[in-house]
Amino acid sequence: MFTVSIVVVIVNTELEMVMDEEALQAAIEKAKKDGLLSPRDVHTEYGFSPQTLANWRWTGRGPDYIKTSSGRGGRIKYRRSAIERWLQAQTVRTGGSAA
Repeated sequence: MFTVSIVVVIVNTELEMVMDEEALQAAIEKAKKDGLLSPRDVHTEYGFSPQTLANWRWTGRGPDYIKTSSGRGGRIKYRRSAIERWLQAQTVRTGGSAA
């Protein structure tokens, strides 16, 4: 009886480790999916040119962005989730109503 209990504990522990590993992999995939993109990366993946993105930033339109340092030379990054959220907000359903 004692041996069976140990086997069950070992199996449960291994299952917990697998589940933790799966959770870790899911978190890594989510982080990759929501990674930071440069304006050039946004252009490659979504088709908006870096100049269009700069115009949107200047006029206060477009997706939220991150500026890594102040001044004109500050690097700009976009979270993928911010771009996706912005695109969702821009989506118009047929019939003219907003999404």
